[in-house]
Amino acid sequence: MSFNIGLSGLYAANKQLDVTGNNIANVATTGFKSSRAEFADVYSATKLGSGTQVVGNGVRLANVSQQFTNGEINNTGNVLDMGIQGQGFFVLSTNGSLTYTRAGTFKTDKEGYITNSDGTARLQGYAVDANGKIINGVLTDLRIDTSNLAPKPTDSISSTINLDSNADVINVASTSPAYVFNPNDNTTYTKQFSTPVYDSQGNKHVMDQYMIKSGPNTWQTYTLIEGRNPDGTAFSMSNQAPITMTFDSSGKLKTLAAPTPPATSQFTVSGNSIVMSAAAWTPGSVVNGVFTPNGAKGAANGVSIDMTKTGSVFGDSNRSVIAQNGYSTGQISSLTIDGTGVMLANFSNEQTKPIGQISLASFTNEQGLQPVGGTSWKETYASGIPGYDAPKTGTLGAIASNSLEESNVNLTNELVNLIKAQSNYQANAKTISTQSTIMQTIIQMT
Repeated sequence: MSFNIGLSGLYAANKQLDVTGNNIANVATTGFKSSRAEFADVYSATKLGSGTQVVGNGVRLANVSQQFTNGEINNTGNVLDMGIQGQGFFVLSTNGSLTYTRAGTFKTDKEGYITNSDGTARLQGYAVDANGKIINGVLTDLRIDTSNLAPKPTDSISSTINLDSNADVINVASTSPAYVFNPNDNTTYTKQFSTPVYDSQGNKHVMDQYMIKSGPNTWQTYTLIEGRNPDGTAFSMSNQAPITMTFDSSGKLKTLAAPTPPATSQFTVSGNSIVMSAAAWTPGSVVNGVFTPNGAKGAANGVSIDMTKTGSVFGDSNRSVIAQNGYSTGQISSLTIDGTGVMLANFSNEQTKPIGQISLASFTNEQGLQPVGGTSWKETYASGIPGYDAPKTGTLGAIASNSLEESNVNLTNELVNLIKAQSNYQANAKTISTQSTIMQTIIQMT
């Protein structure tokens, strides 16, 4: 019996050496999780119990458990290197077969798909729709689309404007001499605001709004593009009438009124917005005073200039928080990935667009996962089914881009375990040697 007990001890010590050696070998493996050999004693028993004087039959390997504690996150400077700060696993697909990993050493293949380091599996996440909205719920292969960002014509403009209530009134009602607004004469208007706008081909144009204080709490505004009427004709007061703004005693916008009849203006009013219809704008360029259409169009629904945040109180006439939603053609210039896994593509036209979101998986019993090599695991019955969600959702950790999670192997502890396993092996070998000596003594006695 002692031989079998000693042999079981040798086997256990050998397994402990194997586990420790594997941990040490992977001390520099990205995303590696150390393992621990767990042993249990062996007893033989009958249905009536083992009795009180049963010695035992040695030891057995009960389990090799994985330790899913987090490794250190170290910066690498590569945007597609990603570590997980907290719980969760990256999801990889190989022709529909899913594996899970903590190793975030990703790259792109020739088609732009994000893959693991050896290019055999694609990173999974959520796609975006045409408006850049994340489509949650359905996993897909994440891809970095390097094609140009198509131009978008401007259809919305907004800003915060203050018109100095203490500004001098310009006598627009004067008949002797008759008042004539002239965009080239700054004495005929109070303030000018310029805004870039884009046509359907991504060509940039300059829209100018001229603000004229016409009376107490009353202002007028003309709008020109490239110094001309939106249709390209030369401006005159006979072919464009002003929009009138009135403010209450506290300086808040009270009314925004189009001229009567509205046919005398190329602009209309909708609520607190000045609207230039799609038909009113003929995009083009002006060279030596000659206007030439460029073949492009404006936005299909026209351009809406929101004046809601326009007020008139004492202080300089100024404008801030300018926003317009058009842009020219853009090429992708860089990629950033935030803590929630949203991949943001930055374009040369100063636009930023989400192109996908990384998904993480969680398991009820992580130690039930089956290692399949390549620092990856597969789902098993013991692990439970995975739950998929965006990073920083529930108990899932955050994504750290430009970083990698190192192995969680503690080399000092492993070297101590190595010494202990060696001592165990030697001690068990000694029990076999001692039993052999006793057997020889008994044989000699007979």
